[in-house]
Amino acid sequence: MTKEISTSDQSVHGLKRACLSYGEVLAQSVAVLAPSTVPAAILGLIFASAGNGTWLSFLLGMIGILLVSININQFARRSASPGSLYSYIVKGLGPTAGVFCAWGLILGYLFTGMSTLCGFAIFGQTLLGDLGLHTHILTLFVVGTAAAWYVAYKDIQLSAKMMLQIEGVSILLVLLLGAIVWVHKGFAIDTAQLTLQGATPGGVAVGIVLVVFGFSGFESSTALGDEAKDPLRTIPRSLIQSTLISGVFFTLMAGIIVLAFHSAAVDLSKTEAPLDYLAQQAGVGLLGKLISVGALLSFFSCTLGCVNSTARILFMMARHGLLANSLGKVHRVNKTPNIAIGLSSLLTFLVPTVLHLFSVKTFDSQGYLGTICTYGFLLVYILISLAAPVYLYRLRKLRLQDVVFSVLGVAFMLLPVVGTVGIPGSALFPPPAPPQNMFPYLFLLYLAAGCGWFVIQRLRYPRMVKGMQRSVEAIHASFHDEENF
Repeated sequence: MTKEISTSDQSVHGLKRACLSYGEVLAQSVAVLAPSTVPAAILGLIFASAGNGTWLSFLLGMIGILLVSININQFARRSASPGSLYSYIVKGLGPTAGVFCAWGLILGYLFTGMSTLCGFAIFGQTLLGDLGLHTHILTLFVVGTAAAWYVAYKDIQLSAKMMLQIEGVSILLVLLLGAIVWVHKGFAIDTAQLTLQGATPGGVAVGIVLVVFGFSGFESSTALGDEAKDPLRTIPRSLIQSTLISGVFFTLMAGIIVLAFHSAAVDLSKTEAPLDYLAQQAGVGLLGKLISVGALLSFFSCTLGCVNSTARILFMMARHGLLANSLGKVHRVNKTPNIAIGLSSLLTFLVPTVLHLFSVKTFDSQGYLGTICTYGFLLVYILISLAAPVYLYRLRKLRLQDVVFSVLGVAFMLLPVVGTVGIPGSALFPPPAPPQNMFPYLFLLYLAAGCGWFVIQRLRYPRMVKGMQRSVEAIHASFHDEENF
């Protein structure tokens, strides 16, 4: 049975308050982004569509995500809570839209964590195989999930520091390889890329779809509203800076890798491990192995970040009466939402395991789960972009530029929506092949189930919605004097 939790209880959620520095808050967003895995795993897929316009796809993708960041920051500069964008959309568009957002975030974070768990297992098997050790894929699923659960359960500061170190080292290793490769090329400027030789607008646009997937999760630091120090400053900064850092990194590495593969004996679009190949060609094979280790740890870091984010959304939904009360409890010593963390970890493990037991290859599972998570994030990014001007209007702070940012944010996110769903008969955005063509319908079915549960809970507990609104209003009011413009 769920019950309404008092506003005074909800304003202090029992989590470890104001314990995370700016660097640790930034680490949460960067960890879920997992920047080092993009050049290591999906850059070739983007090149297959965008060709010499790959760098442009990354640049435009970064601009689009920055537009969404600006819309999120209309809320993040004024209030913060573990509810992440869910609480913001309740404030802007009301409880029903907020619940859609919550289910979208849960799906986005969970399936991202599942996809990166698959990546962790794949890289783990490869690295252990190089050492002559052969491990079952399910063993690596257990190891990755158990480690993520323990760190998330034990201490949010431990999670943040670990993610910061892992991502920092991984990015530096990839940049070092990029510098070595560019030196071997004589610091050449690739005119074919600058002039977009052979690239087409449609190819660049399709590339942006995959780029948006690469950026998915950049907003995850908003779930640290209670645990961040000075959240009205650190969280908005983390959104902008994680996007800029990752976007510049992606664009730079895209330019160098595409340049290097121009004279390579293999096709970048068909190379599963482009960084390892380039390291071998540059005579620094050991660096390639270190980058693979870094990618392995980066996949783990992303899984950990997703467990943290999912747990805090479940935590707030439980506090609002949408889920079982037990999910809204906090560990007495660790000050973490331990039951929500346990459920998040269990789900993260179960789905890839079930797919494996049904003979779906882990590499294919990684792609399927990564595609499905995109739907959740796109829904949330569109909702937050719509909510921002409504919220500002109610505050009597709406400006023309805010409307422009909202319209551009929504328009930009509709591009990957079209790209992932497809247009029948279109050569530019053809419908995806099976089984991906079923994913949009499964996502709609998932949303319908979530909405149906909300309706049932609303009928069972008529005061629930008012309690949810009071909770969000109380959080916002508690920051009223700290607004940072």
